Amino acid sequence: MRTSHLSRKRPGFFARGFSEHAFAPFVRTLGRGKRARRGLTRQEAAEAMGHILQGEVTQAQLGAFLMLLRVKEETPEELAGFLDACRPVCSHYLIGLPKADVDWPSYAGKKKHHPWYLLAARLLARNGVRVFMHGGPAHTPERHYTDESLRKLGFKLPRTVAEAGEQLHDEGFTYLGVEQFCPPLSTLLMLRFQLGLRSPINTLSRNLNPAQAALSLQSVFHPAYLNLHLEASRLCGDRNLLLFKGEGGEVEIRPDARTSIGGLRAGEPVEAVLEAALPRQTPPGTVSTDHLRAVWRGEESDVYGEAAVRQTVATTLWGLGKAKDLEAATKAAQTLWTERKRDAL
Repeated sequence: MRTSHLSRKRPGFFARGFSEHAFAPFVRTLGRGKRARRGLTRQEAAEAMGHILQGEVTQAQLGAFLMLLRVKEETPEELAGFLDACRPVCSHYLIGLPKADVDWPSYAGKKKHHPWYLLAARLLARNGVRVFMHGGPAHTPERHYTDESLRKLGFKLPRTVAEAGEQLHDEGFTYLGVEQFCPPLSTLLMLRFQLGLRSPINTLSRNLNPAQAALSLQSVFHPAYLNLHLEASRLCGDRNLLLFKGEGGEVEIRPDARTSIGGLRAGEPVEAVLEAALPRQTPPGTVSTDHLRAVWRGEESDVYGEAAVRQTVATTLWGLGKAKDLEAATKAAQTLWTERKRDAL
């Protein structure tokens, strides 16, 4: 059992033969009154997440801890500490996985638009960019999640990390659920059903970059979280990442909106703007992988969807340094889309 520098004995209490739970000081630090409470340091956050990953907390403590953070709003230092605890676990599970070019977190699910990001990832993979996509369990009703959509597209989800490695090597694309490389986080994401709110785990999962890919793409639904992701990544020494507000929280550019893109390139801040390619569109309100397949094969057309694919691909190419600017990347993405092999996904 870990011991924390936060833990301090209370003579009267301990004299009666009781001992305070090792996780209690972390809850107390967050939950004291307005004047006494404070956020966790990076070290404290790492210790707290270590206890959670080891199953050393009660359900009551876990719920209180996550919701206190949710109300306070997590800080970059806290998120960095959580990453300090989680990333070694991910690395342990993913030993032997081939090097990926792009880390593609996919935890939000789709509700109003088709999952065009899957075509973007496939187009990149077909053109020499290795994409490691990862996601969590279905935790919000009426949303369509990546693993489900991939199955409907005929993609064989890997049962093991070894199978994922073979896919990444042979096809340039693979998908793993978080339960396959950091099992406790999968359980924590499912608390959304019990708590009725998202928790800091939703933020943490996007920042994981579990395969240590060269470029991490991160998308949020609420723009206020962009700086949190960026600063936590900077604290952890991440070198290359792009962040933007994606459609529904997925890594997918909205072609009918002006998108501000920020992040890091070689550790230095980088910013760009991708102008809207289309006027504002009305969402179809449905999610159909059959439509995706038909558009890929050229059997159907979708102005919004094709633009979403091209702009998402362009953003990735620019982030990888394969184009000098977004204008050049957009032209390259158009060429890749036009010249794609229109076989089965």
